[in-house]
Amino acid sequence: MAPKVKTPFTSSPEANALLTESPLALMLGMLLDQQVPMEWAFMAPNSLRERLGGTLDANAIAAMAPEAVEEIFRAKPALHRYPGSMAKRTHALCTHLVEEYDGRAEAVWEGVATGAELLTRVKALPGYGNDKARIFVGILGKRMGVRPKGWETVAADWASIADVDRFERVGEIREAKRAMKAAKKAAAETV
Repeated sequence: MAPKVKTPFTSSPEANALLTESPLALMLGMLLDQQVPMEWAFMAPNSLRERLGGTLDANAIAAMAPEAVEEIFRAKPALHRYPGSMAKRTHALCTHLVEEYDGRAEAVWEGVATGAELLTRVKALPGYGNDKARIFVGILGKRMGVRPKGWETVAADWASIADVDRFERVGEIREAKRAMKAAKKAAAETV
């Protein structure tokens, strides 16, 4: 019996299974989750794996020339709306994982004692700002069972992909995200 998919972020069972099984895929999906629909961002690691011959490995990606990674991202259909910049971020993230964590994405959270330590490690990842890091901590806690002491206090405290427990919720989260952005914009205009 196949393990339960904890990350039903796309309409593809294969892509969702990869996100659940591969810490690197999950980390890359979060990295790519900007300026495109959430489900497209989280589908990209599976497409990248296919284009790399069936294996998704930080060591292999880091060993590639950045131009080669960009070529893979640009192949039709492109893996992201901004294939050049996202290919560079993917290469940088994989290089960081090789240099700091022996190429193992899961080593970012293995052995952390507190949520604050986890957030610090995630924020140090190339391409991860504060909000993205907080959302990823939420994914790790809510979806993957990575729950060091105090993780809830550093995880995103707004509706995010971390709250998606079935694919149908992606639309709800998208609407909540739009409403939050509109409220921020309206608040900024009144200042």
